[in-house]
Amino acid sequence: MKILQLHSDYIEYLPVQRENPEAEEAESKPVRHEDVVVLFVSVEREDDEDVVERAAEEIKGNLDSVGAKKALIYPYSHISNDLAGPRKALELLRKLESCLGEKGIQTHRAPFGWNKSFTISIKGHPMAERLIVLTPRGEGRPSEGKVSVAVESEKKLRSSWYIASPDGKLVPIEEFNFKGYENLRKFAKYEMEKVRAAKEEPPHIALMKRLEISDYEPASDVGNLRWAAKGRFIKSLLERYVTEKTLEYGAMEIETPIMYDFGHPCLADYLNRFPARQYVLRSEDREFFLRFSACFGQFLMARDMNISYKHLPVRIYELTRYSFRRELSGEVVGLRRLRAFTMPDVHAFCRDLGQAKEEMKKRMKLSIEVLEGMGLDKDDYELGIRFTKEFYESNRDFVQSLVKEFGKPALAEIWNERFFYFVLKWEFNFVDNLDKASALSTDQIDVENAQRYGITFTDMDGERRNPIILHCSPSGAIERVIWALLEKAHKVEKSGRKPSLPLWLSPTHVRIIPVSDKHIEGSKHLMHEMEELGIRADLDDRTESVEKKVRQAEREWINYIVVFGHRESETGILAVRDRMEGKIVEMKVQELASAIKAKIQGKPYAKLPLPKLLSERPAFS
Repeated sequence: MKILQLHSDYIEYLPVQRENPEAEEAESKPVRHEDVVVLFVSVEREDDEDVVERAAEEIKGNLDSVGAKKALIYPYSHISNDLAGPRKALELLRKLESCLGEKGIQTHRAPFGWNKSFTISIKGHPMAERLIVLTPRGEGRPSEGKVSVAVESEKKLRSSWYIASPDGKLVPIEEFNFKGYENLRKFAKYEMEKVRAAKEEPPHIALMKRLEISDYEPASDVGNLRWAAKGRFIKSLLERYVTEKTLEYGAMEIETPIMYDFGHPCLADYLNRFPARQYVLRSEDREFFLRFSACFGQFLMARDMNISYKHLPVRIYELTRYSFRRELSGEVVGLRRLRAFTMPDVHAFCRDLGQAKEEMKKRMKLSIEVLEGMGLDKDDYELGIRFTKEFYESNRDFVQSLVKEFGKPALAEIWNERFFYFVLKWEFNFVDNLDKASALSTDQIDVENAQRYGITFTDMDGERRNPIILHCSPSGAIERVIWALLEKAHKVEKSGRKPSLPLWLSPTHVRIIPVSDKHIEGSKHLMHEMEELGIRADLDDRTESVEKKVRQAEREWINYIVVFGHRESETGILAVRDRMEGKIVEMKVQELASAIKAKIQGKPYAKLPLPKLLSERPAFS
């Protein structure tokens, strides 16, 4: 089944001529629907009721994501070359209409078997146009994915919302005064309303394309991006940084497979305790899923380890490239929410709850430090902390200590009962320019999975016991960090300041611009000198004016620009244009190198990932 889904201001159609004997009764007069999601549906030869039910589930999720309540099923044979016969097609279209109605969607259907003329006006947001392709399950066919019980159960959970302050107060959210906490108000609104999809394109998408960081890959599944040289460079430095910080914290880096057997006794139960949709594939007579975190591999490895109480806490780390979650297509946009992402994942196996709480405090400090090093400080994100009512009543001081460590009011969600494997989790959430929030760093207290996976340690008395497990990502997905950095840069630009990336992440530290062709050789010598000093420099040797080259460097967010001419060649004194300070400073090359190194000290370094001469550099877009 193929469905072209269009979120429309209106559609107006007119049945003109019967097309086949199965045509339904219809009047030849215009029919108009306003503010409607139009579903142009091609029913294919091998489609069945299971395909229809899965289509209805995906459509329902998509309508929820854009806040739509009304759908029109429009039979449309022009997007498939493998059409079902008329009788079967009409039967399955009626089934789809029924399924959508049962899900609370106001559903209409254009008459089957007619040639129709139509006029349509499509809304302009990025999720307005989608193509849904579904095939029957069966021997030799891949499934479109599985939805865990936790995904549906999460929608039914009942919780209460509060604002937790650093002084220990827990204020019902409707009573909290958000004056001075506008970002927290936006975060709370987003979390409580649960409308995930953006109705317009977020600013970071234009930036990620213009800066040649990443772009959509039409030949892949939605939410799988391609990364140009600059983007891969930025991503690799972030990966190295979070890995180095996690190893300093005391974790052991490992590597595990990306796919696991659905039939494994430890995994099947866990899948239904984690709210994620899985990618599924078949190999011979077995069904596998692609991992959505590093948990499975790390837990299976820990089960086979010989752990003593003296070793605890044991910390295991993996940077997953990639983790996979089959997010609803309406929620996948830009870098904020992807179906394939790079996740730093560090678990700690702790002796008991007391040790776990102390370890979690260390990991919150680690996460704050990691985000700050990446260019995001506490003013850029909000703390969300979630826990069961029972856990809070027994561990009130601990919960308050986490909020105190964060240092400003936090959104607190209290679950009346526990469904997930954790009793508490916290997240640092960035709020973007469309007021959409997503988690960066996070940690969880897991009280189930050690027993589920058979993970044990030997205590002081020689007895085997199950540890408490902490699940932490010190930064969150690397792609999402870049989303936050770009969205922050856009906020900075809106405030009248210069947008930028942190200097250590900038592919080019210094752009050298020769005054004329006769200064190109001297510029090359200067560029090589900077390279030897550990500075990433490139040279704009194109046949453009100096003014245009300076504007281009500014547009690329290059922080330091050196225009090189006769004076610079003779004296060795450079007139350095400092983009962020908005001024020109005279200095020697060693002084410039020292100034740059002071700003990038303690961060990973790599050489320029592109040809050094701009005349040799292709454009990625």
